[in-house]
Amino acid sequence: MKTLSLVIPVYNEESTLKDIVREVLKIQTDEIQLELVLVDDCSSDNSYNIALQLAEEIPNVKVFKHEKNMGKGAALRTGFISATGDYIGIQDADMEYDPKDYLKMIKPLLEDKADVVYGSRYLKPDTRRILYFWHTFMNKGLTLLTNMYTNLDITDMETCYKLFKREVIQTIAPKLKENRFGFEPEVTVYVAQGKYRVYECAISYNPRTFEEGKKIGAKDGLRALYCILHYGAHTAPIPMQFLLYLFIGGVSAIANILIFMSLINSGVILLYSVGISFFISAMINYFLCILLLFRHKAHWSAFGEIMSYILTLIIMGSVDYGCTYGLIAIGLSSFWAKAISSVVGVIGNFLLRKYFVFLETGRNK
Repeated sequence: MKTLSLVIPVYNEESTLKDIVREVLKIQTDEIQLELVLVDDCSSDNSYNIALQLAEEIPNVKVFKHEKNMGKGAALRTGFISATGDYIGIQDADMEYDPKDYLKMIKPLLEDKADVVYGSRYLKPDTRRILYFWHTFMNKGLTLLTNMYTNLDITDMETCYKLFKREVIQTIAPKLKENRFGFEPEVTVYVAQGKYRVYECAISYNPRTFEEGKKIGAKDGLRALYCILHYGAHTAPIPMQFLLYLFIGGVSAIANILIFMSLINSGVILLYSVGISFFISAMINYFLCILLLFRHKAHWSAFGEIMSYILTLIIMGSVDYGCTYGLIAIGLSSFWAKAISSVVGVIGNFLLRKYFVFLETGRNK
């Protein structure tokens, strides 16, 4: 007999918690034993007491409580670490998903075809409740972007129903940091980086309205976008890394040009104008690289990383000055001279950042 552990994050779900537990219990079979891990995220209603009552009445129900509200991702981390089943999945307490779908999702794991199985709301053509266009658009857009940066081909990254072999999710869990709905892209990135075998299974879905208690919103979509880039960009396919660096380099280049022209028009001499504008744009570039693309100090010690970055500034600063000065000397305007040298700087900086300053090592990927 295999044990399926379902982690159920609970936050103000007193109206549905008993019902969802009853539905989950229906999927227990002679081959599949259930363990339910209820994690109350400091509910302000009676959810925690209901969870305790369920634990007294039903075997293999564990209850944990956060002393302050931390978010779904934090509740899931607590549950993953505490679960003991052969397979560990996620079950929301709001009745949007049908637990019977786990009987289909678990088959690739039982047959040892998969390490991770995602339940997709978009695979099966079926009758469905129609709600929010922009919510679905955001989900599919974030899934597409996740696929581009992870090289996976999934149809529903934001799905609640994710099922893991225990050793897989308990290896990933210590790395997880997102406390809210950023968990979805974060865990997907780590699944891709771990090169685990991923399957998808069509599932049913009965969405709630915001009036009925749906909690995810636009700010969670923006956070998910950040998480895809922050956790996944440094191991993304090279073309995707370079496209992102074009944005970073473009922002830096625009800052470089605007500051340079402002200084020139203010009467600052060429040498100082180039130096000041380059230094400020380099700081903008470095900040955006750490925030979005090369997030690890993966190769150097803290001191070594600083020194290596200073060396790249010296190299690219010399290139920037030489290119700008040379182009002006042959008759180009200040604007076009700086624009061309900035393009050269974008390419040079990307190569130096990736293969010198933030070079990945095997143990840090």
